[in-house]
Amino acid sequence: MTREQALLQAVQAYDNGDLRAALARRVAYATESEVPDQAPAQHAYLNEELAPRLKELGFACEVHSNPSGADLPILVARRIEQAGLPTVLMYGHGDVVRGNAPKWEAGRDPWRLQVEGDRWYGRGTADNKGQHSINLEALRQVIAARGGALGFNTIWLIETGEEAGSPGLAAFCEAQRDALAADVFIASDGPRLSAQRPTLFMGSRGAVNFELKLKARERGYHSGNWGGLLANPAIVLAHAIASMVDARGRITVPGLRPPPIPAAVAAALADLEVGGGEDDPDINAWWGEPGLSAPEKVFGWNSLDVLTFGAGDPAKPVNAIPPEAVAWCQLRFVVGTDWQALQTHVREHLRAAGFEDIQVRIGMQAGATRLSPDNPWVRWAAASLERSTGKRPALLPNLGGSLPNDIFADQLGLPTLWVPHSYPACAQHAPNEHLLGSVAREGLAIMAGLFWDLGDQGGALRQAAATPSSNSTRTGSPS
Repeated sequence: MTREQALLQAVQAYDNGDLRAALARRVAYATESEVPDQAPAQHAYLNEELAPRLKELGFACEVHSNPSGADLPILVARRIEQAGLPTVLMYGHGDVVRGNAPKWEAGRDPWRLQVEGDRWYGRGTADNKGQHSINLEALRQVIAARGGALGFNTIWLIETGEEAGSPGLAAFCEAQRDALAADVFIASDGPRLSAQRPTLFMGSRGAVNFELKLKARERGYHSGNWGGLLANPAIVLAHAIASMVDARGRITVPGLRPPPIPAAVAAALADLEVGGGEDDPDINAWWGEPGLSAPEKVFGWNSLDVLTFGAGDPAKPVNAIPPEAVAWCQLRFVVGTDWQALQTHVREHLRAAGFEDIQVRIGMQAGATRLSPDNPWVRWAAASLERSTGKRPALLPNLGGSLPNDIFADQLGLPTLWVPHSYPACAQHAPNEHLLGSVAREGLAIMAGLFWDLGDQGGALRQAAATPSSNSTRTGSPS
């Protein structure tokens, strides 16, 4: 069978309803990782739904306990055709955010796949069940098209805690380093740049959440009797935040700013446009780092945002000066940022600005990764996507959001390629989450093409990527 026939066969899995049927089964598992009572659904998803399908394709499957102690199991499936062949590590996550059923529009149920025109509604359709279902189906079709011999080895890693911050994943990968050894990492998550344009991203911005808290006194005092005499912690905290990021969104703390955008990254970003979709918000061109384009701001630079700000009771305001104020902030950052010293940078800045009483506490954090567009694996994947679709793919050196990619890129040392099958307005994490059928259909062809080309070219690619000049194009998060 030819490559073109293999792609047609993969697309047929969309046209004949196979992909829809598989995704309907998977959406029905309420795998909410933020809800401890749903742990049985996580186990069932791996043991009852995914493992049997993988075993049919020749994978040896094992479900592991999570080393963090959380009841969020991890599936590893291995299909080793022959020692010495290139090996690809694939990834997905079976968990989802809370269903939030009451807020879905009438007639829609987060645990039931519902197709309305081009939109496939259901929790996990975009993040991530729909995406790893596309990849699994494409792999199945290429195995069949090649008569059972892909020409490379495959390892699947499916976790069930990504939406809870991937607890235990780093420790698990460290313990299973030999079993997860591969030449390249290929997975699908996050959105395309736009629904119409196939996208390849090679890393992700990192993220650090941190709390700023100012406690001025033990209780509130009447604003009429004491207003003008007692410092208001909400006002003080607002000014402290304004000293860190100005009124136009520019970060003013030197330690939270990134290095200049590398030339190869800038060249890739020059080909991109952000926003403009039917459901996309209007971009505030005046916001963010001056002198940068919109793609450079979101893919090549850092952003500092306030996620929550609280003082008193917003639902029931009273005439009192609140005793304390709290804000949760977030730094999204690219490779080269001194993010591991964020607490020190913020404390020193606040102290110098006269806000030494504000406490700084670090919350969730994940490192940044980036693979240069010049890397041989990137050039190969981009050419494969264009050959399969006839469209020039968007190349993002890193996604604007965050993923546990640092585990694969830095800890396991793999070149990482992400091929998303979602789009920016998919309502990911929100009510009415959906997958676009047209993107899913194209995704089947894209992944079938990638798998076919890996079987043909994987050995030569592995050799090319092993040269010193190729290795120098890879950059990861600082150690």
